[in-house]
Amino acid sequence: MLALIAGTHGYEYPPITALQRVRNRIDPAELNGSVILVHVANVPSFLGRTVYYSPVDGKNLNRVYPGRSDGTVSERIAHAITTEVIESADYVVDLHGGDGNEALRPYLYMPVTGDAALDSTIHGMALAFGLDHIVIDEGRPVDPRESVYTDQTALTRGIPAMTTETGQLGSNAESWIALAEKGVWNLLRHLGMVAGDAEVETRVVWLTDYQVVRSPAAGMFQARVRDGYAVSEGGLLGVLVDFFGDPISEIRAPFSGVVNYVLGTPPVSEGEPLAMVSRIAHREER
Repeated sequence: MLALIAGTHGYEYPPITALQRVRNRIDPAELNGSVILVHVANVPSFLGRTVYYSPVDGKNLNRVYPGRSDGTVSERIAHAITTEVIESADYVVDLHGGDGNEALRPYLYMPVTGDAALDSTIHGMALAFGLDHIVIDEGRPVDPRESVYTDQTALTRGIPAMTTETGQLGSNAESWIALAEKGVWNLLRHLGMVAGDAEVETRVVWLTDYQVVRSPAAGMFQARVRDGYAVSEGGLLGVLVDFFGDPISEIRAPFSGVVNYVLGTPPVSEGEPLAMVSRIAHREER
C-alpha cells in the first residue's frame, strides 16, 4: 500500500490539488494494491491560511510526530496519521510545495538510513518521482518515539519514505500541480501499481549537506537571490531590515551551493527560515 500525504502545511496547495486529480483518475479495478490519499492533513492550517504553524495550537505539524492521542490538535493529527495511515503503509510520500512565504525550486528529500535494502527502495522512488534536484537527507531522527517528521515516522518503522517539494509562495498554478501529479503517477508505475513505465529522471542534480539559514531577529527580509541560484560561500542572500527599513544584518551563504528556497515575502520572526542552501555532490560520493 502506498500512502500519499498532502497538506501537512496548509498553505502548500499544489499537492492537495494533485491528489484530488489522482483520486478522480485512478481506477480501482486496474490498481494493483491500494492507495491511501490524505488530501489535507492539516485542516486548521489550510482553512486558516497559515504558514508553518497551526492557528489552533501554534505547532508545526511536521515537527510533532509521532504525535499523541491526548495532545494538542496538531499532536492528535500526527498520532492519527501515524497509526491509521503510516503504520498501515508499505511506502509513504509526504508531498509539500514551498509554504506561502517560500520561493522554492522543486526538489525532493531522499533520506539515507544506512539500511542497504531500504535505501535502495527509496533511491528508486526518488528517481521515479521525476524531479531533477534531489537532496540526500542524512542524520535525521532514529527513535520511532521521537520521529519528529512525517517521512521519518515511516523510516523509523522500516517503511520507505521521502518528502517532495513542488510549488511556492501559496501558488496553486497549473505548472506546480502538474509536477506533483506527474510524480505520483510515475511512482505508481514504478511500484507496479498501475500499468506503464515510469519516466525516470536521469539528469539529476544531487545535493547534500543542506543548511537552513535562520533569521537572527524579527524584521523584514529583502532577498538578493532567487530559488535555484548558485551562490558562493559568503555570497549575499539578502538583507534583514527593521520595520522602518533600517538594516539589521546582511544574510550570507554558509558555503558554496544552490539556493533550494529563499524567503519570498518580507515578514520574518526571529529563528524562522530565510533560505536553504545545499552543496552540489556527485551521487557516487554519498
